[in-house]
Amino acid sequence: MIECNKDLIHIVYSLSKDLGFPGFRVGIVYSYNDTVVNIARKMSSFGLVSTQTQHLLASMLSDEVFIDKFIAESSERLGERQGMFTKGLAEVGISTLKSNAGLFFWMDLRRLLKEATFDSELELWRIIINEVKLNVSPGCSFHCSEPGWFRVCFANMDDETMRIALKRISYFVLQPKGLNNIAAIKKQCSRRKLQISLSFRRLDHEFMNSPAHSPMNSPLVRT
Repeated sequence: MIECNKDLIHIVYSLSKDLGFPGFRVGIVYSYNDTVVNIARKMSSFGLVSTQTQHLLASMLSDEVFIDKFIAESSERLGERQGMFTKGLAEVGISTLKSNAGLFFWMDLRRLLKEATFDSELELWRIIINEVKLNVSPGCSFHCSEPGWFRVCFANMDDETMRIALKRISYFVLQPKGLNNIAAIKKQCSRRKLQISLSFRRLDHEFMNSPAHSPMNSPLVRT
């Protein structure tokens, strides 16, 4: 057994990514360090998890069969989405940093910078946000060491949204006048409003619904 100082080992985890529950705002801190635990306990009073939420999550997490199916299905869907998105970008000459897990990937737009600076990166980012109408994050927000990289989240969209996103970024990078042709870019990207279809987000009964979960007797429901 490896000898180590347990006081220096801390596990911080949330349900936001693996289980797709960012809105629940639920996480854990596991540590043998009393100082860390005491601080976390005091901070938790500013973000208490409701009894109803705890009941729902406890019911779901105790269903091991459901959790195994959920994780497997989610992993497969994320892999397919990531492959489709990066392939679409590659077809218009946009490279991405190879990844094998997660909800994000790095998109390389260094060639579109006016100069290799983070100020130029932020200028390009504002154009992508305001004119191309795509929500990506500049690398400088994550202390990226080289300007021109952008973080893309591919997990929070349906197929139609992804197709529109690829169409917009493709039109942008293939413009012969580049960043100077903002008027044409804005006109093209505004022709079709981007909408998220909830029909693609419904929970599949076989993989996404826990048979162990039953409705709670909440006073809010009765009211």
